[in-house]
Formats: sequence, structure tokens, C-alpha cells
Amino acid sequence: MFTFQFLNAVATDTLATAPGISEMMSTVSGMSPDEIKAAITSLALSFSIKLIKVLLIWFVGRWILKRVVKLLVFILQKHIDNESVRSFVISLVDVVVMILLILMIIGVLGIDTSSFIAIFASAGVAIGMALSGTLQNFAGGVMILLFRPFKVGDYIEAQGVAGTVKEIQIFNTVVTTPDNKVILLPNGAVSTGIINNYSREPKRRLDMSFSISYGDDFYKAKAVLQKLIAQDSRILNAPAEPFIELGEMAASSINIVVRVWCNQADYWAIKFDLNKKVYETFPKEGLRFPFQTYTVNITKE
Repeated sequence: MFTFQFLNAVATDTLATAPGISEMMSTVSGMSPDEIKAAITSLALSFSIKLIKVLLIWFVGRWILKRVVKLLVFILQKHIDNESVRSFVISLVDVVVMILLILMIIGVLGIDTSSFIAIFASAGVAIGMALSGTLQNFAGGVMILLFRPFKVGDYIEAQGVAGTVKEIQIFNTVVTTPDNKVILLPNGAVSTGIINNYSREPKRRLDMSFSISYGDDFYKAKAVLQKLIAQDSRILNAPAEPFIELGEMAASSINIVVRVWCNQADYWAIKFDLNKKVYETFPKEGLRFPFQTYTVNITKE
């Protein structure tokens, strides 16, 4: 009860001592009814003019905004393939223009906009500090959109993950792995890390290694590989012809290096088919697949 009485007394004292209210009361008390009516009429007229200005700014601003959005959609459809990115950019522009319209309306109403700008700036700093990681991902998304190190449909490897890019969002890049797992990669880490884009070039080199046992004829194995490669029309002779050479004399095998060029779409099919053909053909040609061997010396004391 004491607290309520104290607050009531403080409020009453504050209202009584407020310079604007006290001056208004004293002014009204000294006016005649006709003067009060004229003042109210003038105030209503002034408010009506301001209201008309506010409505004009609002409707004209919205009309201009719609035209800007249409132009923006036309530009984005030519340069950005991702629908979510386009919608985000459009919504971002819509929000920014809406804030500008509100600030203009506040200014027309005679309210000081500097305090609102200061509040927005303070809130922006606080939000920026709280969401520093999110803003970094947003900046990373902008960098990806600008420099386009990859696009939707590319097969990439980034942050230790390899897969097909399904969507480039504002904060994340959505990747689907070959075993159909959906992985979200933060754009900030992706944009600042190493990106292997396997789909960027139309052609790709396939590197493989085949092993034969010691004592087998290397040149015979090379001729067999040349025949198998010549039978596959998907293997290209440009930008370089197929390369077959003895790559390494390992502990238990002779390793033969094979390098061929192919189109991106044929990469995995050629790899699997050539492995199968070598597995079926080498034994028929008397070429042995090596097994790791160990030599054990037994000493009798």
C-alpha cells in the first residue's frame, strides 16, 4: 500500500511539474470556447494534411517498391539459379525499403528520427555481436554467390565432405552425398576453405593402378591394357592420349599406372568397367595378381 501511494504521488508530481503539460493547461484555461474550437479545428486540419502526406508516401513507396522488386527478380533470374537465394534477396530488399518508408513517415509526423536511428544502430551492434558466426556464414554465402566457385548440381569436396550441391542457402550449402545423406555446410567455412569442384571442367582424367606379380611380363600387361582401353569408345584421346607405364616396384608387386581422359559423366562408369575387365582378362593372359608375401626364418638353437 505504501509503495502504491508513493508511486502515485511521484506520478502526480511529475505530471504537475512537466513543462509541456503545465503550459498547455494554463493556455487552455485562458482561452474562450470559440478559441478552443478554432484551435481544435486547426489541429485537426494540420493532422489531416500530415495524414494525407503519410498515405501518399506509403502508397507511392509501395508502388515503387513493387517495380523495384520486379526489376530485381528479372536480374536475379539471369545471374542466380537458386530460388531460395532469390527469395531471400528480394525479401531483404523489401524489409530495407519498408524501414526507409517508416522512417520517412515518422519524419513527416514531426517525430525526431535521430533517436530511432540510434536505437536501430545500437540494436544492430548488439545483434551483430551475438550472431557473429551467423553473420560470417551470411558473408560467406554472399562471396559464394559473387565468385561462384560452384553451382547447384556440381560435385564438390569441401570441409571433408564430398557430394552433389543441391541448394545454396544464405547461411548454409546443402550437399547430398553419394549414399543419399543430406549435409549442411556453413558458408563461412566453405568460402574460406579449400574447395575441390569435380564438375567445373567438362573433361576429367582418370588415374588407376593395376598390379602384376614379379616375373610376369610387363610389356604383355601393357599391351592387354592398351587393347582394353582401345575397345572403350568413352575414353578420349584429348587433351592427352592414354598413358600406361610401370609406376612402382613394390614389396610384393609390380604396379602399373594408367591415366586416361574422359567426360565427367563417364568417369565412374569407366573406372568400374575397366577394373572388371582387367580382373577377367589378366588371368586369361597368364598375368597373375600378386598377394602380399612374408618370409619367415626359423632358427633352431
